[in-house]
Amino acid sequence: MRYNVAQLLKEPTGAYRKYALKEDISNLDPELQPLRPLVGTVTLMRTSQGILVTGQVRTTLDGMCRRCLEPSKVNVELDLEEEYHRVTSIADVPLDDVPEERDEALLIDERHMLDLREVIRQGLWLASPMQTLCKPDCAGLCPDCGGNRNLGECQCEQTPIDPRWAALQAVLRNELDSNERSN
Repeated sequence: MRYNVAQLLKEPTGAYRKYALKEDISNLDPELQPLRPLVGTVTLMRTSQGILVTGQVRTTLDGMCRRCLEPSKVNVELDLEEEYHRVTSIADVPLDDVPEERDEALLIDERHMLDLREVIRQGLWLASPMQTLCKPDCAGLCPDCGGNRNLGECQCEQTPIDPRWAALQAVLRNELDSNERSN
């Protein structure tokens, strides 16, 4: 995911290169667990300020269901749109103005290499769902014995209710009874 853009930087604004991606990203981040390579296309286009990277990439990550704690697959799609800036000039092409608040991940290095790895890493984290489910109707774990309810109802004994909560249980039972009578 590193591209030498020296020739593209010498070309006029609007020139572009298109690349197909199929990258192993297993070493991108130790906490991201990809199950498939990153695939998609990226376009590098010369702008007046540097190189605009656009594209769409996708992969499948290994996750854990938030309800039952079983492994689950997470399909992640990422739309890229970032502008990279040069830090050194090329031959007679003047150096572009680099914004004051520049992101180090969006710089083209002194060897004219554009590196997408950090942008992809951050994008995958942002595009991943915060809470993964193995299936939409996951039943989760039993709060008493910890059994997986997706495998069937657990046969654990219900613990008796703490007597200090008995008054609240009576109020709740009365509320439910009055709701049933009114319907």
